[in-house]
Amino acid sequence: VIATARNPTKVAHFKALGIETLPLDVLSAESIEACVTSVADLTGGSLDILVNNSGAGYGMPLTDADITEAKKCYDLNVWALLAVTQAFTPLLLESRTGAMIVNNTSIASVTPLPMQGIYNSSKAAAAMLTDNLRLELAPFNIKVIDLRTGGVRSNFFQNLPAAPTLPSNSIYAPVREAIEKTMAGDSLPGFVASQRWAEQVVRDLLSSKPPTHVWRGHSAWMVWFVQRFMPHTFSDGMLSKMAGLDVLVEKLAQGKEK
Repeated sequence: VIATARNPTKVAHFKALGIETLPLDVLSAESIEACVTSVADLTGGSLDILVNNSGAGYGMPLTDADITEAKKCYDLNVWALLAVTQAFTPLLLESRTGAMIVNNTSIASVTPLPMQGIYNSSKAAAAMLTDNLRLELAPFNIKVIDLRTGGVRSNFFQNLPAAPTLPSNSIYAPVREAIEKTMAGDSLPGFVASQRWAEQVVRDLLSSKPPTHVWRGHSAWMVWFVQRFMPHTFSDGMLSKMAGLDVLVEKLAQGKEK
């Protein structure tokens, strides 16, 4: 087992568990190439499982989104995933047991949570890349799994560069506090412990017939059920209320009455 991070000191404690650690910046072609070389040296030139887990968020209403920041989100959540997959494919092809690629996308790929549209759409793009990779790599005995993760307790939102704030001229300014809470992830319904999520995911992936889509984390199964069996109007109202848009509707109505 090999763990990678931009800052290897953050995963140095893994060594006591028998886990190798390597530096990897998925936004750097040179870093990716160096990591592939190091993995090949450690494994004798093959790889059984590649887990693409890097990602970051960007909370902002789409009408206020900074396109430069949005592109950074896509660079990490979409293009880096593909770049790493391309780089490690030669090692995956050498797996003697049949290899597996696991892309940690998100339930956000199928759930239009307001104020998270850039992140959601980047995860939707990653999910579609995953589906295409599943078909394209099947002839080479490489399984490709879409890990649709729900709420998991982590430092995801704490790792954002700064607390997201609405522009002063935003059309959502009348309910700034509620919208900014949604942008920061405060309106999400809940999270499961990372250890519990990891144990469930490992069990799913190492089963004799792993599913092509793994749904784990808080709200994952609810999202699966709603997307599969319910009309979008069912979830639209719930998601709008969660984001504070119902309060915005009331304030806008009050303004028209004056």
